[in-house]
Amino acid sequence: MDRTGKKRVFLDRKIVSRDMPIASISLAVSAAQASSENAAIAQGLKKQSAELLDELIELYQHRLLRYLLFLTGKREVAEDLFQETWMRVLLRGAQYNGKARFDTWLFTIARNLVIDLSRKRVMASLDEMSEGKEDDRPFEVAISGPSPLEQFQSRENCAEVSEVLLKLEPNYREVLVLRFYEELSLDEIATLTRAPLSTVKSRLYRGLAALKPEMEQLRSSRPLPEVRA
Repeated sequence: MDRTGKKRVFLDRKIVSRDMPIASISLAVSAAQASSENAAIAQGLKKQSAELLDELIELYQHRLLRYLLFLTGKREVAEDLFQETWMRVLLRGAQYNGKARFDTWLFTIARNLVIDLSRKRVMASLDEMSEGKEDDRPFEVAISGPSPLEQFQSRENCAEVSEVLLKLEPNYREVLVLRFYEELSLDEIATLTRAPLSTVKSRLYRGLAALKPEMEQLRSSRPLPEVRA
């Protein structure tokens, strides 16, 4: 335990070879630590540990609510689904085996609840809402330099970026949020959304392409600052 009394998962340093380069050691430690933490979470959820659930809520509450807000576009709905998501985590925690990242599993539960709610309200599912508007043309996202979304975030305040994202197609918005806010890999996004990797890349490309004109329109609608003599 640390000074705050919270439990921590420690890594067995024996797994790291002395002959490994520093960068490789760092990656091995990071991956092994994440795996150990996921295993500890899985064990705690199987026991329905209330203490663990409190820690998970504290750690992931802001990210989960933000994800739900972007998916639904309505705070009241997002807050209801937020509560339901954690209820599912408590009741179905035994289904988490620790092999995948916990946040990916958590967001999958939340996403499924959004889809279930949409179907109950006789709305199209997230996959159906943009059906026929995207293709599977291969697209590789450049990893050098800031993305268009990151450029907007560096120049605009969060409220304005959120306003623009909510105007995009739900599928494009979701992928942008998972990629640039949650920093999930494209493979992880494909697993979470149950979409082919090529489709995820297409949605990311089209979402980024749709951001620029929306941001320009937002800027043009702002009143010019007053010039004082």
